[in-house]
Amino acid sequence: MTRPMTMAEKILAAHAGLDEVEPGQLIECDLDLVLANDVTAPLAIRTCTEIADAVFDKDKVVLVPDHYVPNKDIKSAEQAKIVRDFAHDQGISHFYEVGCMGVEHALLPEQGVVGAGDLVIGADSHTCTYGALGAFSTGVGSTDAAWAWLRARRGSRCRRPSSSWWTAIWLLGSRARTSSCTSSG
Repeated sequence: MTRPMTMAEKILAAHAGLDEVEPGQLIECDLDLVLANDVTAPLAIRTCTEIADAVFDKDKVVLVPDHYVPNKDIKSAEQAKIVRDFAHDQGISHFYEVGCMGVEHALLPEQGVVGAGDLVIGADSHTCTYGALGAFSTGVGSTDAAWAWLRARRGSRCRRPSSSWWTAIWLLGSRARTSSCTSSG
């Protein structure tokens, strides 16, 4: 019989194909979505295109140009163009262009892209917003998102303040290795 688990542990266990997970355990999880925006995506795109020709799954990559769009200057227009060109070149299913977009963390639930039980990483610190929907979600760096798009091996660690829960995520492309631990300070 499995021990009682938190909602986050249940989501992680389900995405790892396990009956249960526990604090301190290292697991591999299938990701539902990997998100980036017009601020964070250009660096991820540069990393991605230096390594490979295509993303692992065009349906699991989400690109929302919502920070610099509409563009305020030439530099922000160039950022948006990088994202737009990559989305079109890769055939990204979840690319939200001007006229079909909004604030990414409100847009994705409204479009039914993110929901309860999902496991989402995003190159945006507000990605954890999806926890309000019953998803497990966390922010990562741009290069971590790029590696996740590619299924390449890359490590990243995100920590919360001491004496609280922290989550370490080692990205393995479309899978994330996640270890929930109690920090002792």
